Amino acid sequence: MKRNRAIRANGVFTSVAFLILFITLVTPCLQAQNINLGLSLTDGKIRNFYFSISSYFNVPEPRVVEIRERYRLADDELPVVFFLATQARVEPAAIIELRLRGLSWWDITLHFGLNPEIFFVPVNVVKIGPPYGKAFGFYRQYRERKTWGPVVLADADIINLVNLKFISEYQKISPERVIEMRAKGHHFVDINETIVQEKRKAKGPEEGPKAKPKKGKGHKK
Repeated sequence: MKRNRAIRANGVFTSVAFLILFITLVTPCLQAQNINLGLSLTDGKIRNFYFSISSYFNVPEPRVVEIRERYRLADDELPVVFFLATQARVEPAAIIELRLRGLSWWDITLHFGLNPEIFFVPVNVVKIGPPYGKAFGFYRQYRERKTWGPVVLADADIINLVNLKFISEYQKISPERVIEMRAKGHHFVDINETIVQEKRKAKGPEEGPKAKPKKGKGHKK
């Protein structure tokens, strides 16, 4: 009886150990499949947006998707994470950790000793309406006084500014164009997609490989 119990106990232990090993090996694969599946279910403009982020900030595209899925960030927050990480010379995880602790994007900027001037790009518009007018008003005051004083940029301001900088510089278009589209209520994913499609149309269809001309048979003499 004791021997049978020992055999059963060993069998149960072996089964549990095998189950744990199976879960350990399979879970990462399932997570990777979920990320790929989630991305494959989205339309092309999301893919293009992630690709633009990847290219501009020089990070692998799977890394962009991983951070988006793991931390459930909004798409327009991804450029902010990578931008601050680049400016502060830290890993994106360090930025996200502070964010999860409740710090605003402004607080994180000051935490790393960064000058808020990094968020702004030169524009040729004198009067700027929402959602950029308030932030650029603060910026002009800063340029005159050389100090930010009690000014605090809201999370929405920093998200708008970073995406303006990112899209205009990566897509090589004027900031005013992005400001105009954003003022009409377009999301940054859509703004980026509009520029991508315009460039594709301007480029035209890609030419396929030219077929080699067939050699004609010469006349027999």
